[in-house]
Amino acid sequence: MVDAKSRNMKCLTFFLMLPEAVKKSKKASKASRLPVCYEILTLRKRMAAEMYSAKKVAGPSLSVQSHQQNLNNNNTVQGSNWQGLYPTIRERNAVMFNNDLMADVHFLVGPQGGTQRLPGHKYVLAVGSSVFHAMFYGELAEDKEEIRIPDVEPVAFLAMLKYIYCDEIELAADTVLAILYAAKKYIVPHLARACVNFLETSLSAKNACVLLSQSCLFEEPELTQRCWEVIDAQAELALKSEGFCDIDYQTLQSILNRETLNTKEITLFEAVLNWAEEECQRQELSTSIDNKRKVLGKALYLIRIPAMSLDDFANGAAQSGVLTLNETNDIFLWYTAVKKPELEFVCRPRKGLAPQRCHRFQSCAYRSNQWRYRGRCDSIQFAVDRRVFIAGFGLYGSSCGSAEYSATIELKHQGHILGQNFSKFYSDGSSNTFPVWFEHPVQIEPDTFYTASVVLDGNELSYFGQEGMTEVQCGKVTFQFQCSSDSTNGTGVQGGQLPELIFYG
Repeated sequence: MVDAKSRNMKCLTFFLMLPEAVKKSKKASKASRLPVCYEILTLRKRMAAEMYSAKKVAGPSLSVQSHQQNLNNNNTVQGSNWQGLYPTIRERNAVMFNNDLMADVHFLVGPQGGTQRLPGHKYVLAVGSSVFHAMFYGELAEDKEEIRIPDVEPVAFLAMLKYIYCDEIELAADTVLAILYAAKKYIVPHLARACVNFLETSLSAKNACVLLSQSCLFEEPELTQRCWEVIDAQAELALKSEGFCDIDYQTLQSILNRETLNTKEITLFEAVLNWAEEECQRQELSTSIDNKRKVLGKALYLIRIPAMSLDDFANGAAQSGVLTLNETNDIFLWYTAVKKPELEFVCRPRKGLAPQRCHRFQSCAYRSNQWRYRGRCDSIQFAVDRRVFIAGFGLYGSSCGSAEYSATIELKHQGHILGQNFSKFYSDGSSNTFPVWFEHPVQIEPDTFYTASVVLDGNELSYFGQEGMTEVQCGKVTFQFQCSSDSTNGTGVQGGQLPELIFYG
């Protein structure tokens, strides 16, 4: 048993450790004759109640940004009781992010000339990454105060640390690839998945070739498949993008081997010459014809030059200077001679992509008093459940024998025109639909409504659809339709024009 004197001594010791403001309040209350321990416990309860009330007023927790206000210029926490400001372990870990306080390791991140020294805490890092766990606590762990990481960009390493410490992900188009590299290197799978999702969302013809190269490097098969879908459907845009010239040689070969590229071979030939010029500059070579052939190597023969039209070959490839005289002569003979020479080039045309058609009417008919055009607009809104590429529209033609029409087609989203084209087509008087194409297929994102419109000009009445469907399953894609306020010629979900959407997907 501990006697009363010993208990009072402990209480007195605890009292002496209290802040000065609390001790002064004790001295001012001389009227009370309660035991010291009781009074101290009462003070502690009152302080806890006041802290609880303050927390209710301030909000449930402090954000990661708010803790930065408690750091001084040396990146350490101000005050000795900072732990009391953060009620959860997550928030306390966030305080340690990029903070020298209690740091037991430092990283020298980035190449020479761009190195940044960043603090770290081994325990927090080991919990967030198996690589860090092996580095600090594994059998081959090295007890170094500084660790050099020359192959990771400082901004990417900081982003990874912020995720490990704060459970926050900050991605941007110009840093996401570097962050993905860091997440892959240190095996932080959730951050890597977030990077891949960001890339898939921002994927377009402009960056598809570069992302294809990176997805193969990072072994991300789903992202690779998404890249191929864009490159196949929008091959011409992808090949003419600046990103195509930045790909590596292996990716160039894989694109040239692709059977389903939806483009003319002369476009591919011109894009490859642009890549060769950039590659010469990367290798610090002059951009001569010989050097272009040198950097292309065997990839030159993956271009299916004999599959070009004779006009494209004669006016383009034959005059480029890249082909030797013997190669040029043999290809001309291959076009014209009965006995064709053997060529190193692949001669068969690419298969390309077969377009799919979403037909939204179950039947069609014609009337004598409807669907005269004279500049009136037929329009319908639609949405899909996965990314597709709209290549054009199928339209009804004349119901009164053969006739010629001019058509202006548009594809819009929230009033912004994504694709537009003007063309003419001939109708044979049947109820068949006639395709009208955009210059380039238009990328359509899932779960978003777009507006398809056409303005037809012709002297004859056309067929019109009836028994329209609000939802159509077409292969792996589900289309939903709703009426558009742009329609001024009677077209809606139940009937009218625009019977087909032609797409790749």
